[in-house]
Amino acid sequence: MTSHTVTDELLRRILGQTKTIALVGASNKPERPSHGVMRFLQQRGYRVIPVNPGLAGQTLNGEKVYARLADIPEARSGGIDMVDIFRNSADALAAAREGIAIKARAIWMQLGVVNETAAAEARAAGIDIVMDRCPAIEIPRLFGGRHED
Repeated sequence: MTSHTVTDELLRRILGQTKTIALVGASNKPERPSHGVMRFLQQRGYRVIPVNPGLAGQTLNGEKVYARLADIPEARSGGIDMVDIFRNSADALAAAREGIAIKARAIWMQLGVVNETAAAEARAAGIDIVMDRCPAIEIPRLFGGRHED
């Protein structure tokens, strides 16, 4: 068992309790995985707020894009349930630290993204951590064709 092994029970709890997701590394290019995952999550009833400094101020899939997690108004009131990180493993640490700072309930690193330092810091802050997984794969696997609360 590796340090980034998670149980289905933890995944079900995170995905079942999450309402608002900040997606770090959001792209406005439809062919990019982050774009498709954002749409998938929105179609399943999650509010997904895109984060990308290069697109800040624009609108993506009906949501305003923010440069940083701290810029999201909901982040100031503890309203971000999950931070979904579409960055490389090295850059995931900074995004995870931002997630810790805004008191996100979970930090989720996408497929291929593993950062043990970020995971340790999140756990120490009492935040659930998932690495090297994709919610667009896990939701159908755990909940069937669609996610319901």
